[in-house]
Amino acid sequence: MVEKVYVTYNEVHKLCQASADRILNDFKPNLMIAIGGGGYVPARILRSFLKRPSAPNIPIQAIGLSLYEQLPSTNPSNPVETPGTKVTRTQWLDLSSLEMANLVGKNILIVDEVDDTRTTLEYAVKELQKDVQTAAEKLCSDEKTQFSIFVLHNKDKTKKGHLPQEMMDEGRYLAAKTVSDVWICYPWEATDIDEHDKLAASQSQY
Repeated sequence: MVEKVYVTYNEVHKLCQASADRILNDFKPNLMIAIGGGGYVPARILRSFLKRPSAPNIPIQAIGLSLYEQLPSTNPSNPVETPGTKVTRTQWLDLSSLEMANLVGKNILIVDEVDDTRTTLEYAVKELQKDVQTAAEKLCSDEKTQFSIFVLHNKDKTKKGHLPQEMMDEGRYLAAKTVSDVWICYPWEATDIDEHDKLAASQSQY
């Protein structure tokens, strides 16, 4: 049986808060790209902690990627999902607009909730790098665009996907917390938040 861990909004808030200084000082992002749907809430919370006096808010753009699929369960009210094998785009940046040009030469922070198999993160980085390179060529720009990654949780397991070695060597990957290979239930997935919080309060520390 899959072990489930329930994470509260307060925990997400505190994980973002604890990570903000390193992100601001080491990654120096001037743009965030949230991977939907799990990266939306962490990115928005993180933006509040990255805000500095007299400086503008860091813009957030969004992409949608899907890797998980729901499996049959003996308990219909308690479905289990498992990582799939193919990444599906459900939303992407508009390559025909100024959106891509605005990425060129930026320090871009990719935000997601969990690094499970790493397949989604690998896909996001590779595809965004290709699109930014295309945009840079159209602009005749040699400005360097640098990607970094922030996730709330990294699962301590063998990864199927791989991130650029340069990114890992330079420490441009940050997980607020590393956990065992459990199923993490985030509060934005709950249909009954009171029940979700009760389950979170009753579990042992993960």
